[in-house]
Amino acid sequence: MIGRIIEIDDLNTAQRELFSIGSDRRGVELMAPKAVNKVVKLKGIRPVAANIIKQEMLSFGAEAATTYGSIDHSVETTDLLLLGTLKQMRQLVEKLKLHQFGLPEVAGKVGRILDNYDAVPAPLEMGSSKLEFGRRTLIMGILNVTPDSFSDGARFMDVEAAVAHARQMIAQGADIIDVGGESTRPGSAPVSAQEEKKRVLPVIERLAQGTDALISIDTTKAEVARASLAAGAAMVNDISGLRFDAEMASVVAEQGVPVCIMHIQGTPRSMQEDPRYDDLMGEIIDHLEEGLEIAQRAGILQGKIIVDPGIGFGKTVEHNLEILRRLRELKVLGRPILVGASRKSVIGKVLGLAADERVEGTAAAVAISIANGADLVRVHDVKQMTRVTRMTDAMVRNLTGQVQGRSTNG
Repeated sequence: MIGRIIEIDDLNTAQRELFSIGSDRRGVELMAPKAVNKVVKLKGIRPVAANIIKQEMLSFGAEAATTYGSIDHSVETTDLLLLGTLKQMRQLVEKLKLHQFGLPEVAGKVGRILDNYDAVPAPLEMGSSKLEFGRRTLIMGILNVTPDSFSDGARFMDVEAAVAHARQMIAQGADIIDVGGESTRPGSAPVSAQEEKKRVLPVIERLAQGTDALISIDTTKAEVARASLAAGAAMVNDISGLRFDAEMASVVAEQGVPVCIMHIQGTPRSMQEDPRYDDLMGEIIDHLEEGLEIAQRAGILQGKIIVDPGIGFGKTVEHNLEILRRLRELKVLGRPILVGASRKSVIGKVLGLAADERVEGTAAAVAISIANGADLVRVHDVKQMTRVTRMTDAMVRNLTGQVQGRSTNG
């Protein structure tokens, strides 16, 4: 007899393992949710509701952890950890729908979390193209048209040089070209909208007229976003998560384009002075959920939104490494996840390397991001990272070289 422990993190893996031993389809449907364990964290639950939830979980053979004062109502609210299988979580959702004390709302929240976590984001329309998720990781190539970006400042200030570099990235595998005219490196000072437009518009116009590139404008300013979209950009990448400019959400909604909203603590000038978190992933998710609400109020369709945890934007080295380890937690938002760790200082500090020597560190960050749920990666070194994503996709998404249109020999 041979025994072993197998890792089952999602419903698909559980189903595959059950079928592999010859279980019938009905049995797989019943047993697979019992093989997937989940821990769901809820915040700010009133003790009366928390105690009901705990009793319901216990009745299913599961568990719920509350703060000590919840049992005697000596606290106003408690955070709650639900500990159980996917089947038990689904049972809880159905039971809570029948209760009072705001528990149907809790049921809806937990149900959405469970649905989002294991789902593949729906396709996203960008320009005349449709971005498909789940099949392979998409690549966003970085084109900084700035004199002071941390990695490639001043290299592509000339329009011809910028366009040539964009063409090269497209040929190497970039799905999207992200054009930025304002450095957001730590300590950087903002530039005027007029200066930003002067830098990016000629490049965007040339790319839109001379290539089939999907172009994203990396800006926090509504004025720059509007002009860039008119020039041929088809997406907005806003590091402020729609917060620095009150008009940005309206511009995105009016144009009907996709937008990437990012988490940042502070501003580029001050964000690295002393970043602190009590609950790193919880605070990032809360910030991004608020961004989704801002977008919804402005009329932006949820299916047009991508989220980004903001590697290096108001985070220490330890924070950045933890985000990459726990990236999958962002899947509860139900949106495609973009990660931009390329050549970032976290890599430089871990490896002790200058920005132009961080390609291997970037490759490691890209690979672990994909393994932990990233749908898009934003990178400088497109040729190398295209190879990394293809190899990682082959392992994580069960894609082979043949599926990618390449030989599987060797």
